[in-house]
Amino acid sequence: MQPVLNVEDVGRVEEALTEAGVSISELMRRAGAAVAHEALHMKEVHDVAILTGLGNNGGDGWVAAEELMKQGLHVTVVSPVEIAAIHSDLARVVAKGAHKAGVGVMVAPPRDQLEALFMSADVVIDAMLGTGFHGAVRAPFDIWINTLNSSGVQVISVDVPSGLSAQTGLASGPFVIADVTVTMLVLKPGLLSDSGRDACGSIVVAPLAEQTARLVREADPVAWRPDLSDYAEVVVSSSVAVDKFSRGSVLVVGGSTRFPGAPIMAARAAARAGAGYVTLAVPAPIAGICQAHMTEIPVVALPADADGCFSLRAHDLIRTLASKRSAVLVGPGMRVSGATVSVVSSLLECDVPLVVDADGLNCLARLTSNHLDDFPELLRRKMPLILTPHRRELGRLVGLADTPPDSLTSTMEAARRIVWSDGGSELCIIAKGSATACVSAEVALLPKPGPAALATAGSGDVLGGIMAALLASTHVEMESLPLLAAYACEIHGQAGAIAAERYGSRGVMATDVIDAIGLATDAIEQQVSYPEAADEQ
Repeated sequence: MQPVLNVEDVGRVEEALTEAGVSISELMRRAGAAVAHEALHMKEVHDVAILTGLGNNGGDGWVAAEELMKQGLHVTVVSPVEIAAIHSDLARVVAKGAHKAGVGVMVAPPRDQLEALFMSADVVIDAMLGTGFHGAVRAPFDIWINTLNSSGVQVISVDVPSGLSAQTGLASGPFVIADVTVTMLVLKPGLLSDSGRDACGSIVVAPLAEQTARLVREADPVAWRPDLSDYAEVVVSSSVAVDKFSRGSVLVVGGSTRFPGAPIMAARAAARAGAGYVTLAVPAPIAGICQAHMTEIPVVALPADADGCFSLRAHDLIRTLASKRSAVLVGPGMRVSGATVSVVSSLLECDVPLVVDADGLNCLARLTSNHLDDFPELLRRKMPLILTPHRRELGRLVGLADTPPDSLTSTMEAARRIVWSDGGSELCIIAKGSATACVSAEVALLPKPGPAALATAGSGDVLGGIMAALLASTHVEMESLPLLAAYACEIHGQAGAIAAERYGSRGVMATDVIDAIGLATDAIEQQVSYPEAADEQ
């Protein structure tokens, strides 16, 4: 797994490295060399332009410039000020050294000269603003960034694309769109989420020192990014000695006359994800519609109220159905009422693995007056519990309905309020967003995010069905729940990618993702089980 550190903790790692004998100047030298190494490995690179700032990020760029010049490349550094006026003492020293060695310098050029420079360059290195940047980009960097983005030239960003917050992944103005980002020491949250997904391109982590891995672990990473090989722990070994009962049974509880499609998609997703037996429990008025869409999945019609939702008479019937299943998913399309709140509360008391999604989460918010973290006793149970909120649903659960989390880090903070109040290993929150975090009391995992094609109605219902199927068919220790949740997200993302290849990135519907789940699961299991073969492909 790859660790992810908050920006403030990266500073502590740098301090620890200096105490271990690796000076800041040596770190800058190694960082610049790492950037130069990536530039040299791009195809047909002869002319390089390097945009530098006033701090140590710019110093990395000056080091890279001298390294590339020594390799015979033509290098031009663009600086906003004369070398003597560079703010960072260390950056000023390396800049003087590079200039003395023969690196060409262009100081505060007008836009037309900058455009001409980019036209002649094979690659541009962005070393303007580093991980300490926050707020709005000021002149001349805003002009440089816009000019660079419109040039079409290959871009390598140093540590973080300029204009982007390395902590939040957000930007209040223009930011560099890079082809490669060489980030120093460790991954940062903002590189993996929100605008960071557009900005960073391929991410290369440069550790810079042999002590880095140990010091990063000691800094207590805010999250970890699993590699495919890490899922071997939760992937079920393939066998022909199975039947529909040994593959697990799933009950999907949801639906209303207003939203009959959501539980259908969730049930179909559970079946496609490998559950041997799926049952759908819905209010009676939509049972015929649901059954017409699913010949393989039995539909149970339950008492409904005048609004087409479950009535209180459905409460005990759902509990009876749940007690006979390997896992339950509750919430898709269910709406929020006194009766549906009662259904969710009742299922929390059942000794069966449970996934709460969509309106099931909104029922929890209503049950706890939007402060689920103040009611830990509600969530404590003997069996696994998975909550799958997107950012707005998560905000409602923790009293932030008007100001829901707007970044990966704030999303993880909100999820941790719930899991830390519970304190047990039976609870995991899949906090969905442009980057999804699978958060437990012990760890947060960041599975590889899926394509933009997944940003479509019903996609969350599909993920809920996949998660329920994995809970039903996989017997894992409670401590492995975040890994199992991350695996469900990987399958969901891969299925989205397959669907996007078939229908285009804007043409994918949730049902297209469902039909690709089986292919996605096989592809990931193949890579997990035989990584060497996957590398050869």
